[in-house]
Amino acid sequence: MYKIGQVLLILAIASRGNKSSLPRLQLFNWALKATERQALLEKAVEKKELQVPAWGFDPALAIAIRIAIAEGLVAENATGYEISEAGDLFVKEILKDADLFGPERSFLSSLGKGVTEGMVEATASGWEAK
Repeated sequence: MYKIGQVLLILAIASRGNKSSLPRLQLFNWALKATERQALLEKAVEKKELQVPAWGFDPALAIAIRIAIAEGLVAENATGYEISEAGDLFVKEILKDADLFGPERSFLSSLGKGVTEGMVEATASGWEAK
């Protein structure tokens, strides 16, 4: 449930159109695990360039997304995932309680929608070239 809440917050607070690709969701999931990683994303927003050598892909996130889809909170689209109407209502309930997901909310709000799909794609395509 915790990971589902994080996914919904990423989609609602830090994603354009409440949509995101899986690599971008994995990037945010990776960053939420350590303040040093969060600093890298904050710097990326500042410079409008993502300079992260690599980030981990967490199987727990993939499972959480599948459960969120099954529960009708998230929907798959052509490029990744988007928050559903039920997910939007759920995340609004989360946001009503200041004690829930405080550090995550603060971090995601500080980034806003500044970490774009283009930044993630550019970084990932650099991995393929090497």
